[in-house]
Amino acid sequence: MTTSTVPGEPPFDAVLCDIDGVLRFFDHREVTRLEHAAGLPQGRTAEVAFAGDAGTTLVHGGLTRSEWAGAIARDLAAAGLPADPARELAAAFTHVPARADAVVVDLLRRARERCPVLLVSNATVWLEEDLAALGLADLAEGVVNSARVGAAKPDRRIYELAAERARATPGRCLFVDDRPENVEAADRLGMTGLLYREPADLRRALAPLLDAPHPGGPLLG
Repeated sequence: MTTSTVPGEPPFDAVLCDIDGVLRFFDHREVTRLEHAAGLPQGRTAEVAFAGDAGTTLVHGGLTRSEWAGAIARDLAAAGLPADPARELAAAFTHVPARADAVVVDLLRRARERCPVLLVSNATVWLEEDLAALGLADLAEGVVNSARVGAAKPDRRIYELAAERARATPGRCLFVDDRPENVEAADRLGMTGLLYREPADLRRALAPLLDAPHPGGPLLG
């Protein structure tokens, strides 16, 4: 990740941040327990849940939570798992507990005092409900959710829409994601891409912004 700045000017006009793998993390221990009890390898349910057309339909807003659970259960059953454990696994996977990384939350809240912060996620139609449950409904100026906008990373349209909503040019956006292909797509649009691995990565990327003079005034109308 590289940035170029003019003396006295903040390095970014907006921060665009992924959610899962950066801000939100899931606790799959119960799913793992059920997989073990059913004789499945760890992670098999996730593979089924996001495989093929179902995964694409999900992140483009075409499935409710119950519809997704039904699709997972059917696919597990079609692969030979009895119906009852298939339904139990599907229910557990689609209601897996989640937590927010407190350090990342704090960094993004501090960044929002300096410039617009938007969350950009390949997610579900119930993402906003999940964010509210985690106490994150007001973390960012907005959420660019693939399930709501009809485009998913690494499609350039979702990046362009996020920059537009932030009222920033792509070249003045910091884009944070834990998937290399998503960061590479941001880089191709001229954004400053950060491949996230740990909170220290985000802290270093935001340091020039957080150390810059406070701009004051409203961020978005």
